[in-house]
Amino acid sequence: MSKPRYFRTSTAVIAMAVAAVFVLPGCSDDSSDTKNTANVGEQSGDSPPRNPNLAAQKYAVTHLDSGQSDSFPDPVPRGTFHIDPKQMPRVATGPVNIIALASTDSKYRWISSTSGVRYVDVSDGGFRQVASMDTPGVAPIPPRALDQVLDQNFSDVGQIETAIRDDWGGATWQRIANGVYSLVDKDNNVYYVTQNSEIVKFGLKNKDKPEDGIEIVAQLDFKPWLGAGTTTLGIPENIVGVNMTYDGQLTVLGSRALFVIDRTLAGEPQQVRFGDDETVSNSMAIDEKGGIYAATDKIMRKVVWTGSKLSTAEADGAWSSPYDFGRQPPAVKFGIGTGSTPTLMGFGTDTDELVVITDGADHMKLVAFWRNKIPDGFTQKPSTKSDRIADQIEVTAGLSDPKPEFIQSEQSVVVNGYGAFVVQNIGAEGAPDRLVDVIANGPVFQPPHGMQRFEWDPNADKWTPAWTRGDVVSTSMVPAVSSRAGIVFVNGYSKADGWEVTGMDWQTGETVHRTIFGQSNLGNGAYAIVEAFPNGDLLFNSIGGPLRAKIAE
Repeated sequence: MSKPRYFRTSTAVIAMAVAAVFVLPGCSDDSSDTKNTANVGEQSGDSPPRNPNLAAQKYAVTHLDSGQSDSFPDPVPRGTFHIDPKQMPRVATGPVNIIALASTDSKYRWISSTSGVRYVDVSDGGFRQVASMDTPGVAPIPPRALDQVLDQNFSDVGQIETAIRDDWGGATWQRIANGVYSLVDKDNNVYYVTQNSEIVKFGLKNKDKPEDGIEIVAQLDFKPWLGAGTTTLGIPENIVGVNMTYDGQLTVLGSRALFVIDRTLAGEPQQVRFGDDETVSNSMAIDEKGGIYAATDKIMRKVVWTGSKLSTAEADGAWSSPYDFGRQPPAVKFGIGTGSTPTLMGFGTDTDELVVITDGADHMKLVAFWRNKIPDGFTQKPSTKSDRIADQIEVTAGLSDPKPEFIQSEQSVVVNGYGAFVVQNIGAEGAPDRLVDVIANGPVFQPPHGMQRFEWDPNADKWTPAWTRGDVVSTSMVPAVSSRAGIVFVNGYSKADGWEVTGMDWQTGETVHRTIFGQSNLGNGAYAIVEAFPNGDLLFNSIGGPLRAKIAE
């Protein structure tokens, strides 16, 4: 059966194309106009179905949902807002605070940090810690010491290295892997990835009285099932990411293996091993039919959870495809392959079902793979490594010739409907210690510029460029889109204004939002993700601890 050619071009897509031609991107005025482009992308089913075993439809897993879309429904106002992060409600923890995770009770949020987990009351416009527990075996950085480093105005890398060593007790990039990937299940338990090879399951001691504290419900060291030796990143095999199948099994992704285990962490996990010359450095996406999508630094894979076993059999819908990789960039990014956690695209009736990443080529490409059956009659495209690749297109990020040595990203692709947004994270300089690197990136090193949005054309099976912004900075924070407001957000730095969250109109690329934090290093999102509250406040996962940026008042 051949793939049907549905004409899905909507008025929203036409408006986008017209606007992209006639609107030059630039900074909006300071008005707090809250008009929005509501629910952009919904013509192609913009979100994965809710996973009933997660705490909430959004924010319960690191990239916001099981499909890793980096898309949220909360509205954020347009305009320019000057915020002093020191005056905002904040929970001081870190130094990397990847996400404030959803709780089963909307009054509360979990914080997943390199220091451990925190439980926070977010009701009535607040942001107040009510319980905490540190990562087992890792000495936390006291809040005073945390701020002592972040309050400094650094002028060279040596100052940062000294401050981290003397005030934080040292913190290599391996240490900052704690809590990067985590999730909250339907019972309000947090599954947390440690720096080495453990999953720790945290929960409240008393669900009706959070002030009684947090406890370890279970933990499991995966070391017996990991391989010996070191990965291409120069470290032993470890646990990289977590997600959950739609039937409630915990999926755990290692450097060279995929595991499924009961979410009680009891018993022995099932395992699929990857190649000995491959390394995984990001997490995985999961669909509602048991498809698990993971990318090593050379191969994109779909492994299938059948309900009773992990399968790599084509008959069960599994597949693998090579993709292009390149060199290790000098800053921000880990490894030679993709910097992306795979993102699912296409939900709803008669949509193209895709999984997308940026590849590892020095000048990266946006790559879409058919995630289910390859359409009858589809022929492999030139320069692609398999017919599993639906299309790929080079990312220019708005950077004209001569192009920089690297146009690369450590961030997943933001997906909203058939739209995809990518950032260019790599500057000309970097530090081998990635924690030093993300603090220096902007205040010391020239920050990277450039980003681009694309649209998938389901009638032609190809990517179409929508707009570029070569002038906007994104250092290391994961971008995210408010589907309701029609704004995509990045975190960057400039000498003139310091740190800020910049929001661009999803359709045109025009700057329509700025939350300016100034020179305070608390405005640095350091590998975390942008979030929002239902009232429009930003939930900014600062390097010094998540804070509530009150812009909706």
